[in-house]
Amino acid sequence: MDWYSIVKFLHIVSATLWVGGGFVLFLLGLLAERAGNIEDKLQAMRASGQLGGRFFAPMSMLTLIFGLIMCGFWVGFSDLWILIGLAGYATTFSIGMFIFKPTAELMAGMIAKDGVTPAALAVGQRMMTVARFDYAVMLVIVADMVLKPSAQDIAVLAGMALVVLAGATLAFGGSRRLVPSGA
Repeated sequence: MDWYSIVKFLHIVSATLWVGGGFVLFLLGLLAERAGNIEDKLQAMRASGQLGGRFFAPMSMLTLIFGLIMCGFWVGFSDLWILIGLAGYATTFSIGMFIFKPTAELMAGMIAKDGVTPAALAVGQRMMTVARFDYAVMLVIVADMVLKPSAQDIAVLAGMALVVLAGATLAFGGSRRLVPSGA
C-alpha cells in the first residue's frame, strides 16, 4: 500500500462522515416535518446545531486537508474537477459557518428563553430550507470527485449545474432571507 492510497482513504472516510451524517439529520428532519412531528423535527434541528461545530466542521476540515495533501503531492490543482470541488467546498463550508451556525445558535437561544415557539420553529425551518441547497452542492461535489469532468464533458457539467440550480430553487425560490433577524 502506498501513501496516496492511505490519504485517499482518509479523505473518503472523512467526506462520508461529513456528508452522510449531515444528510441523515436532514432526512430525519424532513421525515418528521412530513409526519407533522414537531418534537422529532426539533430534535433533528438541535442535533444539527450541536454537531455542527463538534463533528461536521472537523470532518469537513479533514476532508479538505486530505484532499489538499493529495493535490499537493500527487494530483495537482489545475484540473477543472479539482477547482469545482474546491469551489463546492468553499460554498458548503460558508453555508455552515455563516448560515447554519448562527441560525442554530439563534434557535437554541430562543428555545432557552421562551421554549418551543412558532418563531423558534420558523428559524429552524429556515435552516432546513437552506440545507436543500447545501446538499445539492454536496451532491455535485460527490459527482465531481467520482466523474472528474473536464471542460469537454459538457453533459456532466450541465447536469451538475442543473442540480445546483434545482437546489437553489428549492431553497430560495420562495424566500430571500438567509439569516434570520437577530442573528
